[in-house]
Amino acid sequence: MMRRTAELYGGLSWQRLALVGACALVASVLLVLSRPIVMLVDGERVDSDVPPVTTASERAFVPLRSTADALGAETSIDPKAGAVHVVLGNQSLRVRVGETRATVNGMPFTLKHAPFRVRGRVMISLDALARALHVRARYDARDARIEVITPGIGQAPSPGSGSL
Repeated sequence: MMRRTAELYGGLSWQRLALVGACALVASVLLVLSRPIVMLVDGERVDSDVPPVTTASERAFVPLRSTADALGAETSIDPKAGAVHVVLGNQSLRVRVGETRATVNGMPFTLKHAPFRVRGRVMISLDALARALHVRARYDARDARIEVITPGIGQAPSPGSGSL
């Protein structure tokens, strides 16, 4: 009986050890591959206390105030109405948390996804920000990178544009 118990536990210990080792290896690989998303605005890294949020379908949501500030926009909050107003040059965006109805330059603008809060920060979809403020934006899931570019600032001159 003692031999049978030793064989039973002896065989299981190697199997368990192999299983634990495989699980640890998978967890380590996932940890290495799950690096945080880097957000660049006009080539400059933007750090926020709340990082961008991404979905499995490769949608990105960015913290509105820190992104707007990095773009040089003015941001104001109306706590009574729960609205955020962003002005960048001649573009203005007004959104409310939880609502898909917004305004751009005073005109109705429908968001695909309502803004939401993460630890007190208003998050807005990257594509909505780009459309409303007329900036170029892209999320590269493979490189874990978000880039927001103000036309004329963060881009190289196009060939034949006449600039030196």
